[in-house]
Amino acid sequence: MAQSTSTTDQYERNTSKTGFLKVENLVKSYPTPDGEEFTVLNGINLSIGADEYISVIGHSGCGKSTLLKIVAGLETATSGLVTLEGKEIRKPGAERMMVFQHYSLLPWLTVRENIRLAVDEVLKKATPTEKKQIVSEHLAMVNLNAAANKYPDEISGGMKQRVGIARALAIRPKMLLMDEPFGALDALTRGKLQKQVLDIWEGQRQAVMMVTHDVDEALYMSDRIVMMTNGPKATIGEILEVPFAHPRDRQMLRESKEYFDLRNHALNFLDRNFTQDD
Repeated sequence: MAQSTSTTDQYERNTSKTGFLKVENLVKSYPTPDGEEFTVLNGINLSIGADEYISVIGHSGCGKSTLLKIVAGLETATSGLVTLEGKEIRKPGAERMMVFQHYSLLPWLTVRENIRLAVDEVLKKATPTEKKQIVSEHLAMVNLNAAANKYPDEISGGMKQRVGIARALAIRPKMLLMDEPFGALDALTRGKLQKQVLDIWEGQRQAVMMVTHDVDEALYMSDRIVMMTNGPKATIGEILEVPFAHPRDRQMLRESKEYFDLRNHALNFLDRNFTQDD
């Protein structure tokens, strides 16, 4: 049977366990032309561990990406508090790196230069030799050595996303934020890149918060799945514990009854929220 907890119990349990990232009573609203407020997120409470992989799922319009952008410092909360290691998040910072669905590479720079640009910007105290080594290590990490001197329009979508991931990891952030990072890829490429990202994370743990629409992706990659209710005024409906140990074997997971119980639980949650009248 799938394990899930109420948002209050889950928040209290994880707040006592870790103080790495905390989201407390978060509300996000936007003004409307008629002078009213449109509330996207309403009362979000969440705590994430320093080496935990969290996925956020829910229907379009439930504020998943908005929540991620607030954690990234790209948007501000209307009320509530978001802290990383006890410090309030008010703006973007190098300790939190974002990977978007669309690749955001500079087309006039090579693969190597796109990664080096981030390293130069953030790791200012590193020597040129150290910077070169960091870039080379991360090119190898995502299997892009052969494409290092190519330009973005000369490589595939999957390779572009690997450049984005290498660029994010190269500055050694404490937290990786990913907004539908595999959503624009074909199924075969998506599966390969999911495994590659998971292998990297399993080798050098850090906090990850990933937005996805894909229940199978969330189950394969995550320690917990945060399931959002419908918007407007969306909140966390349930948090689903994913009990499988790392490293994970996708084929073995899919042959497990527990995997299908968890999958059905998540899909049923999404179905209930899809049909309910908000």
